[in-house]
Amino acid sequence: MKRRDVLTALGGLAATPGLANAQTLNLAPAPIVPGPGDVVVSLETSLGVIVIALKMRQAPLTAANFLRYVDEKRYDGATFWRSAKAPGSVDYGLIEGGLQGDTRKLLPSIAHEPTTQTGLRHADGTVSLARMAPGTGNSDFFICVGEAPYLDANPSAEGDNQGFAAFGQVIKGMEIVHQILNLPTPGKSVNPVMNGQILDPPAPILRARRL
Repeated sequence: MKRRDVLTALGGLAATPGLANAQTLNLAPAPIVPGPGDVVVSLETSLGVIVIALKMRQAPLTAANFLRYVDEKRYDGATFWRSAKAPGSVDYGLIEGGLQGDTRKLLPSIAHEPTTQTGLRHADGTVSLARMAPGTGNSDFFICVGEAPYLDANPSAEGDNQGFAAFGQVIKGMEIVHQILNLPTPGKSVNPVMNGQILDPPAPILRARRL
């Protein structure tokens, strides 16, 4: 893949066998608890609270970047502005949020931490940094709904094969993530890749805080 915009290949996605089997068996997800060294933050949205464990040990640069946005209250008043779903699905895709290039609040972009370096992967509830080219990520982030291994770094792939920088895990509030994923997306996009994925209205992030 020569360009790794978030979910450029949505049209070809399908739920993984593991996800499908869990749905068929109606298995309740196992409780998720913070790991050693994790810092826990909450995103209070207009629909409810999403609680995230930041993987400070595994992804120190990316997690610290997100935490700085939280601690400096830069995410207060931000939005979840994108919902990208696999065709015909209500529970597979991602939601994206952040400042959308608001220069009044943006911090400098950070170096890329690939999953081959951190040991993390893009699973259900993984929080990861949005980017264009490697090293362009700043405020915008996305939350995976369902397993998304195609977002992991893949050194054997052609072109930009560094994937996205996973740095956190939703430990509470995935039902809010699902609600946002299924909000209407009639908004216009300047990027043709995101046509049909722009929330209108977006879902406000009222405040973000450490817990």
